[in-house]
Amino acid sequence: MIDRDRFPVDPWRLVETSIDLDDMGVTETIFAVANGYLGMRGNHPEGRHAFEHGTFINGFHEVFPIRHAEQAYGFAEVGQTIINAPDAKVMRVYVDDEPLTLDVADIREYERSLDMRDGVLRRHILWVTPSGKEVQVDFERMVSFEEKHLAVMTVDVTVLNADAPVTVSCQLLNRQDGEDVYGGKAPGIAGARFDPRKAEKITERVLESQEFWQEDGRSALGYRVATSGMTLAVGADHTIETENIYSHRRLVEADIAKNVFRVQAKAGVPIRVVKTVSYHTSRSVPARELVDRCRRTLDRAQEVGLQALFDTQRAWLDGFWERSDVRISGRDDLQQATRWCLFQLAQAAGRADSMGVAAKGVTGSGYSGHYFWDTEIYVLPFLAYTTPGWALNALRMRSLMLPAAQRRAAQLNEAGALFPWRTINGEEASAYYAAGTAQYHINADVSFALATYVRATGDEDFLHRAGVDIAVQTARLWATLGFWRTADGEEVFHIHGVTGPDEYTTVVNDNLFTNVMARYNLRHAVLVLERMQENAP
Repeated sequence: MIDRDRFPVDPWRLVETSIDLDDMGVTETIFAVANGYLGMRGNHPEGRHAFEHGTFINGFHEVFPIRHAEQAYGFAEVGQTIINAPDAKVMRVYVDDEPLTLDVADIREYERSLDMRDGVLRRHILWVTPSGKEVQVDFERMVSFEEKHLAVMTVDVTVLNADAPVTVSCQLLNRQDGEDVYGGKAPGIAGARFDPRKAEKITERVLESQEFWQEDGRSALGYRVATSGMTLAVGADHTIETENIYSHRRLVEADIAKNVFRVQAKAGVPIRVVKTVSYHTSRSVPARELVDRCRRTLDRAQEVGLQALFDTQRAWLDGFWERSDVRISGRDDLQQATRWCLFQLAQAAGRADSMGVAAKGVTGSGYSGHYFWDTEIYVLPFLAYTTPGWALNALRMRSLMLPAAQRRAAQLNEAGALFPWRTINGEEASAYYAAGTAQYHINADVSFALATYVRATGDEDFLHRAGVDIAVQTARLWATLGFWRTADGEEVFHIHGVTGPDEYTTVVNDNLFTNVMARYNLRHAVLVLERMQENAP
């Protein structure tokens, strides 16, 4: 049950009124902000205690060899796992050189909220230091839907009852290859028991530094992924607004960049530090070019100004809720839960563009950042009827993966194409055949999503250009995977040795879901070809 004293009902916001460091794994996830491309877990800006410090970018991954107990032909050979991108969330506050540390600080007021109308995570704290100084600290974090490569963070600090030295230390930190002195678990090492939801831990260095530099208040780090060859750059602008006297100090190294503001704060005189961050990734472009892209993104953000960034975010979400809201009268608790779920769909798919919708979106490393059948069966139908452009992007991802699916089918001596059960780059990444490749129903799931999209939108153009190949190639698989058998004088088609959605009963014969979906897949392919012959020969 939800503790409604700690998480009160609000139809538009998720609100937390007290701190509990024992369930950070949950709160970091439910207070995450994301846009489908970039996701930031709901870690506190102090960057200290965490279940998993996490910043994730859709499709940004490392690969590694899968080691089977006994290798066999057709087993997946190369695994893929999402990478923890450099952490830009850290904005530490010190008063009298005493750090704001949530586990020991004297917190007199606390509220953290995620407003689903504007997509902004906010936190308010009234902190009394050991010397009796009352300090108000207000924090905001936003991952932009309009500018998918952009995130904005602000911290406002006011010492209410005394003069005091205040320090705000902003950092970019490579956590993938090592935690800082304040700890927090890296992805994949929490607990010794096997859990298929958790990402693999790669012990070797993953992010190889390509360049790092500092220019006034702008920092940049660039990396190349050791084995996959993907590249990443992160850049951040830091500005301060205050009538107090201050100094600005900087440090940049291969795995960390610091911008530290030292302020001689007067009582009641506010301090605002704004941190604007840009992430860019690529499968092949050099990190130096990505740094240039970060510069351009940050330049645009500077030109339009902070308020305009928040205004466009609100306008973007106004449009989403106009298309997507489900209104429940008289039950604000159900309304809150329903809107939070819908908001997660926006955060997972809104700017995924032609990437997939990962099982955990970009809010954590769970399921290694892989795409599964959930996208086609659960997510895409909703998108097709509310925001069809997002559904089209998800289908384009499958279209781009079709050549790899055809190679996979040939590898297994089957016709047509076989989409991977779990993947980031289009190749099968499941190390367990019985709960991976044996779930052949993924083919029919993709075909079902295609049919749903075309039926909802009437987009015959996409169907004729790319969709028909998906429909036909997925259907061809069943012709070789299944077989005919005569029973009571009647020819019956069977599909043996498959796993259905119920993964607790693996490798069975004539799984109901698989058979029904395969029949749908075959009929849909025939229907598409007949209509094309008639309307677009």
